[in-house]
Amino acid sequence: MIRPILAGLTMAVAAIADQPTSVTFTKDVLPILQKHCQSCHRPGQVAPMPLISYQDTRPWAKAMKAAVTSRKMPPWFANTKYGHFANDRSLRQSEIDMIAAWADTGAAEGSPKDGPAPIRWPSGRWAVQPDVVMDLPAHDVPAKGVLEWELIAFPAPFKTDTWVTSMEILPGDPSVVHHICFSFEKHKPTTVYNRYEWVQVPRDSSGNPTPGNSGFGELPGMIIATRDVGSTQVNLRQGHATLHQNLDFCYLPGNTYEDYRAWNAGKLVPAGSDIIVSLHYTTNGKALVDRTKIGFTVAKTAPAKKFVVQGAGEDTPVIAPTAASSRALFASTYNPEFAIPPNKSDYRAPPMDITFLKDVEIVTLRPHAHVRGKSAQYKLVYPDGREEVVLDVPRYDFNWQLSYQTSLTIPKGTHMRFEFTYDNSANNPSNPDPNRWVYQGFQSWEEMMAPNLGFLLDRDADVGGLMSITN
Repeated sequence: MIRPILAGLTMAVAAIADQPTSVTFTKDVLPILQKHCQSCHRPGQVAPMPLISYQDTRPWAKAMKAAVTSRKMPPWFANTKYGHFANDRSLRQSEIDMIAAWADTGAAEGSPKDGPAPIRWPSGRWAVQPDVVMDLPAHDVPAKGVLEWELIAFPAPFKTDTWVTSMEILPGDPSVVHHICFSFEKHKPTTVYNRYEWVQVPRDSSGNPTPGNSGFGELPGMIIATRDVGSTQVNLRQGHATLHQNLDFCYLPGNTYEDYRAWNAGKLVPAGSDIIVSLHYTTNGKALVDRTKIGFTVAKTAPAKKFVVQGAGEDTPVIAPTAASSRALFASTYNPEFAIPPNKSDYRAPPMDITFLKDVEIVTLRPHAHVRGKSAQYKLVYPDGREEVVLDVPRYDFNWQLSYQTSLTIPKGTHMRFEFTYDNSANNPSNPDPNRWVYQGFQSWEEMMAPNLGFLLDRDADVGGLMSITN
């Protein structure tokens, strides 16, 4: 009898030894949260709850499992079949399985000594601790109404020639911010500081521009509105806008900062430059005041590279001059054939074709559309005829307008085709009205189609004429 009992004990011990080690928060889950989640899930950031401590996280264990197994979180929309992206925040399957196992086995805390040291995040809601902070004037946002893009000029917040190595925008109330963008421009004697300026776009009762007015570019007989900071008086005149910008950087939902330091790169801001800011608010039924800040880090010595976007450079534009070069930047993406029919669930917009006129390195791709955006794809056609999809976003999300960081060496003569599809049906939960025709325009209920490319150049390289855009 003794031998069978011993055999049974041996089998039981072996079974216990084969059981997986229990999953704990400190040892297994916290490292994943620090790497992939806490940049948003911490106090003052966009996420609805922090995931810093065990006490923060434990109530959300089941919800976390559901979010990661469905790949709803972390937000990342690039098709894994195409491209390689340095800022890929998606979880590996083993990490998803770990979070699921933790939720399924009681969400134990574990020993504090098993966990990594806490990350020292920047203070004051910043993603990158700034060296220089610029406060924009307080801006009243009414409860209702259509607000057009407003531009306003300030002296740049630097006394001397300065290499900016990161930029970040902290909106005071993200719930009403459609976008905030800015660019550094050479000062003009005609520039007036601290005065909002916008085009008074003629609109019908539903908010659509009147026939013949796309909302883009400069049209004959435009009405320009201005308002001084701190004043409620709006002055109207006929003519052209005095302020123009090239969108060096934009705050958009899901895209709050850019950091060029990993590339040993920056943006040169010459002394005496102006900063031109565009603000676009969307009312939400509640009157409030927005107080936005802009933060910068700056280099002590000039970096080896400079980062530019397709609209950068007033005197030497990245986009080669065309007959339409006097129009606003987004006008270069305007196509009068763009028209989404009512209740159309899979509208394929007329594609945009780009030709690269010099050898160049692309390091960021950021597709931009509005609430009916459904998918986006960038395809390269090389001079030898070879084709390559470099970014495919099968599920575009207006609330997470991510910038995909890559490294693409593009030889002169290469073509890029940018394609977008749109969902104007009732199946799109973000669609404000599936029964209307939708055209290109500045408002969220209108649409855009912009590829937003970021380039890396040698510090002293000529910026001009890198690419041309055709529709």
